Amino acid sequence: MSRETRLAETFVNLADTLVADFDVVDLLQDLVEECVALLEVSAAGLLLADERGGMRVLASTSEETRLLELFQLQVHQGPCLECIATGTAVLVPDLAAEAGRWPQFAAEAAQRGFASVHAVPMRLRAYVLGALNLFGTRPGALSEADVRSSQALADVATIGILQQRTIARGEVVAEQLQTALNSRVVIEQAKGILAATGGIGMDAAYRQLRGYARNRNLRLTDTARSVASGVLNPTQVLTGPWR
Repeated sequence: MSRETRLAETFVNLADTLVADFDVVDLLQDLVEECVALLEVSAAGLLLADERGGMRVLASTSEETRLLELFQLQVHQGPCLECIATGTAVLVPDLAAEAGRWPQFAAEAAQRGFASVHAVPMRLRAYVLGALNLFGTRPGALSEADVRSSQALADVATIGILQQRTIARGEVVAEQLQTALNSRVVIEQAKGILAATGGIGMDAAYRQLRGYARNRNLRLTDTARSVASGVLNPTQVLTGPWR
């Protein structure tokens, strides 16, 4: 399958999802994974603003990516935060060359094996909800086509978050955003329980959780809540046929 065909199919699949009931966190996880498959990047993540103006990690393609995003929030510096603050794309083909701009973030990214970062805004007109962040393990610029594609995917993510709520005069109802953020917290709790129970990494725990939900046509967040609350035995999630 060509890259162009896969990109077209990604948008078709996302559009199909948006017209039906869907799990926002699962949709956005699909989105970051498709970014890695479609673009010249090694990892991807999503930062989203909560109702108090703070930023949270909503989706990531690996635990390393999630931890780097969290570090960025802790030190209050990095291209992804600059993207959110300005509402414009921040493209950094060689992070080492920009170390003076974000010294703590650049050092942490290098330690985790990332050499380039590209952030595109998730925005509705003048309102910026967050950023889609793309990481590379080698220095290198995104092609113009990839920049356009990543912005289009970020726009789809924005629609996915907002489409179930009324948007009047450009003002976003905060409850929908907070619901998605709360869902991510529950998913992280379930991942931790599965990782501890099975003696596996967080990435593997997430794959098991997601596989269990999809195997049974359940919502990811509902499945995670069942694990976190003790309703669903972790061993059932860890020992299924989706391995």
